[in-house]
Amino acid sequence: MTQTAIDLTTDSRAAIADALNQSVAETAVTTMLAQNFHWNVTGMAFGPLHDLFQKIYEDHFVAQDDLAERVKALDAHAEGTLAGMLKRSKINEHEGDATDKEMIKIMLDAQETLASTLAGAGELAAGHGDTLTEDLCISRGQTHEKFAWFLRAHLR
Repeated sequence: MTQTAIDLTTDSRAAIADALNQSVAETAVTTMLAQNFHWNVTGMAFGPLHDLFQKIYEDHFVAQDDLAERVKALDAHAEGTLAGMLKRSKINEHEGDATDKEMIKIMLDAQETLASTLAGAGELAAGHGDTLTEDLCISRGQTHEKFAWFLRAHLR
């Protein structure tokens, strides 16, 4: 049965919010990763990569807010500290001192991790009848898979 946030049990809301906070954390870390690479990329593909990294961090900045607002709609606490996000995230920070190909590979891995995390969060939401969160996770996951495709194309 499809349910809105208010119709979900307290335990369901908590489990879904936890999965969404994981997604927020990984999105926030990847936002900074993309901005860092945007600032520091060099090489023959500077122009296209500089632009792609900017598209990624701009998209992800908005996504953080969308995901965190869904956490709040579930009447839960949205993780808002960098320390908490770094601790929770499966994606690591990077100093930004890397070749263009290394940056692409690191960002590709981050996008694939985000797509996987969001797929899991969407499945969890679906299992609780929360199709609105499921839809958000599906949409975000598709965006990360598209960015992964763009990045992968640079490595071929």
